[in-house]
Amino acid sequence: MTDLAQTKDEELSGEFFVLGITNNGKQFRPSDWAERLCGVLAAYCPGTGGPNAHLKFSPYVYPTLVNGIKAVVVNRKLQKIEPLAYHFVRSFATDNDMQIVEACFVPLPGEKQPGA
Repeated sequence: MTDLAQTKDEELSGEFFVLGITNNGKQFRPSDWAERLCGVLAAYCPGTGGPNAHLKFSPYVYPTLVNGIKAVVVNRKLQKIEPLAYHFVRSFATDNDMQIVEACFVPLPGEKQPGA
């Protein structure tokens, strides 16, 4: 894929996943890596404050499961809001040889697809 095509694909996709599995197919350790990574980036949250602010993940970086594999969802808006935080997440995944997968919208059963 050319750099131009990749850039256009990334612009279309608002999020990507960092999967808890290496490019060699091994599970990434420690088992709580996703929560730790998201905890570090929890400060990048609109309207952060209040007595329970430390208990919330950022809407731009939060843990999830993808096909039973721990993962972190990263919203590309983070790149504009805080480029260093975005670079940190990408570097973390690259340095640990983790899989990065583009997110896509999949309609729920029975939902009408745009243009259909």
